[in-house]
Amino acid sequence: MAPARKSKAHQPAPLSRSLVLDNGAYTIKAGFVSGDAVDEPRIIPNCIARDRNKKIYVASELGKCTDFSEVAFRRPVEKGFIVNWEAEKEIWEHEFFDDKAPLPCDPSDTRLVLAEPSNSLPVLQTNCDQMVFEEFGFASYYRGIGPSFSAYHDVQGILRTPRDPGTVAQLPAEILLLIDTGYSHTTITPILQGRPIHSAIRRLDVGGKLLTNYLTRLLSLRHYDMRNETYIVNEMKEAACYVSLDFKGDLERTWKGTRGERRESYLNGGGVARDYVLPDFHTRMKGIVREFDPLQTSRARKLAAGESSEDVLTLRNERFTVPEVLFHPSDIGIRQPGIADLVMQSLRVLPTGLWPGLLANIIVVGGNSLFDGFVERLQKEIVQLAPDECFVRVARPVDPITSTWLGGANLAIHEHINALSVTKQEYEEYGAAWVSRKFATGVES
Repeated sequence: MAPARKSKAHQPAPLSRSLVLDNGAYTIKAGFVSGDAVDEPRIIPNCIARDRNKKIYVASELGKCTDFSEVAFRRPVEKGFIVNWEAEKEIWEHEFFDDKAPLPCDPSDTRLVLAEPSNSLPVLQTNCDQMVFEEFGFASYYRGIGPSFSAYHDVQGILRTPRDPGTVAQLPAEILLLIDTGYSHTTITPILQGRPIHSAIRRLDVGGKLLTNYLTRLLSLRHYDMRNETYIVNEMKEAACYVSLDFKGDLERTWKGTRGERRESYLNGGGVARDYVLPDFHTRMKGIVREFDPLQTSRARKLAAGESSEDVLTLRNERFTVPEVLFHPSDIGIRQPGIADLVMQSLRVLPTGLWPGLLANIIVVGGNSLFDGFVERLQKEIVQLAPDECFVRVARPVDPITSTWLGGANLAIHEHINALSVTKQEYEEYGAAWVSRKFATGVES
């Protein structure tokens, strides 16, 4: 009798389609990768909103809202971590799994590549893994630290390093220092051979949300009560604020003077003041930034008692003191160092031999990096703190909002993804603890 043939271990067919998700606190960046084809990512508001008429908008439905005055938001992400899976599940189902989903997805034959923040709590990671496999039923899954996805970019291309034509970018990048300044917080992550150096990761609890709240407080004290208008204030922040390269000089130019005094630079705006025309959601759906007009300001005061066709806020030092919190959090009582000091804190726990490579390859991503002057100011401050023999280069991708997603898309077509990801069958066989260990280990060198 012939000996029984040993059955071969079942090897699942390789998946040809991946859903890449950068699940940010303010927006979700989502798109598919099929084979070597990378789709354009969609930017989806990561919230459930309710307007003053009690109408509910889920995620991308927010685009149908015609009046953002007094809109209330429910966000499933707090301090960078998904803490409300009930709301997040509703958003994912609306965007990916419903019959009329904008990005229809069949999870049974799709790999999910999900970006997560650094130093997430194990219990939150386990909850996430359970939702992916048990609730949504994805065939395969990889959960990786978002900043490490940026190593799968052409980093030298972003830094505009001179090189021979036809040179192929090394993926993952050998070394870089990634600064991600988003809605919830700012993180500094040194990355070596595509893997984050966890002991050197530093976090600053200042992000777009805190800056918007700070601007709301200033405007409510100086102009109108804007405490229920955070959406409008956030648009104002993005349109009018900038990072000052001469903070003391700009502060001097916007100073009114002592009591009863009206300094000339204050009266004419000092080149800093701007008028912001608030939206009325009838004739103007978005606010408008325009040059400061002293005559218009005095005329507006005279018309304040009567009918006026527009509500105008004059922004002076608010334009640059709000983003300044990223560099000096102590200005508003936060006991943490600024971004440049955190970069040096991160470097000090690493061998000095890595410093030149990290300082010469600094990439900034996230919405706050879009402030005018942000990159120049950051480079200026790091140069002042870094050793003289180290060359400092700071660069921002063309689109810092979708940069992490594009890195994840490049990872999804890279050979590493098969070694990194976990199948549903493996999850059911080995359990959640094994999955967490595998994601923490990464690619075996």
